[in-house]
Amino acid sequence: MKIYRSLDEFTPLSNAVVTIGTFDGVHIGHQKILSKLRECAEENNGETVLLTFFPHPRLIINPDDDSLRLINDIEEKAHHLALAKIDHLIVTPFTRDFSNQTPEEYISNVLVGKLGTKQIVIGYDHHFGKDRKGSMKDLKHYSSIYDYRVDQIPEQDIEDVAVSSTRIRESLIKGDIETANKYLGYPFELTGTVVRGDQIGREIGFPTANLNIHESHKLIPAYGIYAVEAEIYPHVPTIGSGDYIHPEPERVARGMAYIGTRPTVDGMNRKIEINLLDFEDDIYTKTIRVKFLKFIRHDRWFESLDAMKEQMKNDELEIRAYFNK
Repeated sequence: MKIYRSLDEFTPLSNAVVTIGTFDGVHIGHQKILSKLRECAEENNGETVLLTFFPHPRLIINPDDDSLRLINDIEEKAHHLALAKIDHLIVTPFTRDFSNQTPEEYISNVLVGKLGTKQIVIGYDHHFGKDRKGSMKDLKHYSSIYDYRVDQIPEQDIEDVAVSSTRIRESLIKGDIETANKYLGYPFELTGTVVRGDQIGREIGFPTANLNIHESHKLIPAYGIYAVEAEIYPHVPTIGSGDYIHPEPERVARGMAYIGTRPTVDGMNRKIEINLLDFEDDIYTKTIRVKFLKFIRHDRWFESLDAMKEQMKNDELEIRAYFNK
């Protein structure tokens, strides 16, 4: 897969088969759309193009709305789109000027002028242009003028995308990681840099890697303890322009993740801490991609650090049993 960090970097193709959207999660609902995209490209000897936006359009259109929570950060999204065998991924900045184009300007300037679209695969509810007034009706109306085909994704497939996204978010908020992962089609991930903490975990026999999450709008699962797998990287995985190559982790380790405010210690700020099992290396400043596999229990207050330590021993035993089953 080739990646372009703006529309200006992309050279229009002679036979582009295009879809457009945020594709947050690249989940099993999205996979139906991507399968249709690949199928259309194969039938017409074309190349698949997926246009997405960064930052998320909601952050530009409604900057005062802080409710947006993303399933993927941009690198995670690129990784899963590469696994879906998309030929070209364009991650273009979303701006007010971009959003203020009329529907015809959008079709003429972007779909045809920038992409070379010969076929667009899109849902019935897709809206675009100024005030989102552009619709499927406009795409079909201008198709003969600008010489492209419109393939409408079935309404049921679009509903599957909405249902999947809703179920994933609701499940993560509740700590139902198994359901979230079922709808994702892969383990939910958090990616962050290891920063120095206050060493309380080390003092009680559970040294932890404290994570600073890269994406500020990332959805964080329910507070509690999880069984996880952690991929360790020497630096922050980022996407640039050119051929996408997913970096190989230095190491992969199993572990116990904690998300919460540590009510027994201070109960102030949210922490995301990973205790890696049978692991002693110094990984400060490195990046960890944490894959959430099983929810163990909710966060809770303990009457003492000793009581908390005993519970954590039990948590570790349960997590080791999960990995050894």
